[in-house]
Amino acid sequence: MRISKLAPSQRVTGRWLCHLEDGSILRITENEVVAFGLCSGLELTEEQLEAVTQAAKAAAVRDKAMDLLAARPLSRKELVDKLTARPRSRDKEPLADRETAQAAADRLEELGYLNDQAYAHTVAEHYAAKGCGPSRIREELYRRGVPREFWDEALEGLDAPDDAIDAFLQKKLRGADLTDPRSYQRAADALARRGFRWEDIKDGLRRYGGAMEEEF
Repeated sequence: MRISKLAPSQRVTGRWLCHLEDGSILRITENEVVAFGLCSGLELTEEQLEAVTQAAKAAAVRDKAMDLLAARPLSRKELVDKLTARPRSRDKEPLADRETAQAAADRLEELGYLNDQAYAHTVAEHYAAKGCGPSRIREELYRRGVPREFWDEALEGLDAPDDAIDAFLQKKLRGADLTDPRSYQRAADALARRGFRWEDIKDGLRRYGGAMEEEF
């Protein structure tokens, strides 16, 4: 297969358009141009064409991965799942197979754009700021595919559960009928749904009750 024209893309910096004589176009990077010695008029063997095609596909997958990470942080698992997800149109194939997606993830980890350890801290801090407890945060880390080896370290960097519980109770019970046990029960249920341990919740309610007695 002959390359009829090879020229830099006018729309994407660092991209080259490789026009083949059959009318197809390969979108490649400067790395592929140099690595394969590509130029206009070059005749490619079937093996060379396959290698260039695979390199172009890998570059496209890396570009998509960078776009996804630029939109929001992701775990390695989330990134690979998105790259291999089947499009809504069943007639189309996924952007990448598992092997190509894993290779893209490997490269982005080497460059520092993908880091499950840092991502675990980001997730933990985000949900802690929303008032969630350790159990709820662990559920979210699991859902996002963050390796368990990073969970404890991420949770250790957070404020003590007591502080989050006290802040929640101050807000939740402000203006509530404190003579009605159901007010406390609703607050306790809400904390349980947020992932706090029952023992920590009970201690928080005792502290809140003590503070109210001192105030009055």
